Amino acid sequence: MNNIGDYVKQQRKKAGLTQEEFAVRAGLGLRFVRELEQGKKSVRLDKVNQALSMFGMQAVVGPIEQQNNP
Repeated sequence: MNNIGDYVKQQRKKAGLTQEEFAVRAGLGLRFVRELEQGKKSVRLDKVNQALSMFGMQAVVGPIEQQNNP
């Protein structure tokens, strides 16, 4: 899993929810959910955590993962 958007999409589908259903249940806008799942680079952290809280998760500060680029 590459990012938070991938995680949200996977968990949403596992829960059997459409993007619209998820947005309503999470109290978020449909546009935000779509942009998050599509990997938009700039999103509001409070809304990200609102989405993640649906799955008992939250975004936290941590070290940047280093990628091996030959």
